[in-house]
Amino acid sequence: MTLEMRVIQTDEWDVWYDHLELAFGGVPESPAERELCKALTDTDRALGVWDGDGCVGSAGAFSFRLSVPGGAIVPAAGVTAVGVSPTHRRRGILTSLMRRQLDDIRAGGEPLAVLTASDPAIYGRFGYGTAAYALAVEIDTTRVRLSVPPGTDGIRLRLADPRKALADCERVYAALVSSRPGMPARQPGWEELPLLDAPSMREGGSPLKCVVAEREDGEVVGYARYRVKADWDLTGSEGKVEVSDLDALDPAASAALWRYLFSIDLTWTVRAPRRPVDDPVLHLVSDIRRARTRLRDSLHVRLVDLPAALEARAYGAPVDVVVAVEDAFCPWNEGRWRLVADAGGAARCTRTAEPADLELSVRELGSAYLGGITLTSLAAAGLVRELRPGALTEASRAFAGDVAPWLPHSF
Repeated sequence: MTLEMRVIQTDEWDVWYDHLELAFGGVPESPAERELCKALTDTDRALGVWDGDGCVGSAGAFSFRLSVPGGAIVPAAGVTAVGVSPTHRRRGILTSLMRRQLDDIRAGGEPLAVLTASDPAIYGRFGYGTAAYALAVEIDTTRVRLSVPPGTDGIRLRLADPRKALADCERVYAALVSSRPGMPARQPGWEELPLLDAPSMREGGSPLKCVVAEREDGEVVGYARYRVKADWDLTGSEGKVEVSDLDALDPAASAALWRYLFSIDLTWTVRAPRRPVDDPVLHLVSDIRRARTRLRDSLHVRLVDLPAALEARAYGAPVDVVVAVEDAFCPWNEGRWRLVADAGGAARCTRTAEPADLELSVRELGSAYLGGITLTSLAAAGLVRELRPGALTEASRAFAGDVAPWLPHSF
């Protein structure tokens, strides 16, 4: 039977999503998770591959607005729901979905596509580069102390119902978006994602809890959402605190929240699986060796409209460089481009016939785009080639950011 790819109809969503669950192992999500996903899905951007009445391939995209270096908020396609049925592998379905999707993203005027990868090796061949990492920390609070900055004792903490505190927490989140590349500006409905609290999601932990940090005038300047996982053995309590979110507007509020999490009764470990790689807690702990850390790839970036993407961000140092870009999958990006920018000012990226100073693929350009991965590190791995002496240092300094990019939640 002939395979057919098309944008799904609204009444086909359940079949489309059933296929996706099967492609990811067949474990059904909770009704609350499924309903939220259905509410957030833009069916006009949801592609399905059909074999008769059955869906055997899928890909979707959310219409995101993503922070980039310099504080601009840029339209970006949040690629999601990519899967192929195990009965239909190795037939070119994934490549066909990626082809159609990137063509549609380009036609829609979004300069970037971003995704999180269940298997990061898959997406490099379509031009996605790892641009941000997440840091998992597990801290033994019996052996680690915190040194807190001045003003921490002036922060007032109070427990709050996660839903009743949602508006205050979202104001804090929104105030942080432009200060750190990689953060999505939450569109309506996305504020519900951090509140998902089905029993199947708790892994033996408590219902979701929330603590907010306030200044003396009552202004909310931070919050943490967490669960407590009780555990006991013959020696007594072995409880853990599982941190899902922690955002703060200043160092004192951040330290106050961490100190609170460290001091919850009957717990001896604090775990936070998705933190920025430059999280300030790494500088507050007395013993970094007891704050066990692990890096994991997080956000993958694909430049869809190369000149528009490079002109949308700011640069940390002046740059005037010609880059030869390889992009077989999106050939409209391929060729030589001249990038000119002042430090912190407007950038200009135009096609040129001038000799190239650097040579790289669009994948490496995506990795460097948010400022967290340097061109010099990519060059050390043989992935960027310097053709004019000094060009690599110049470009790497310009692309590098002051803060690490961070994706605070999955999608």
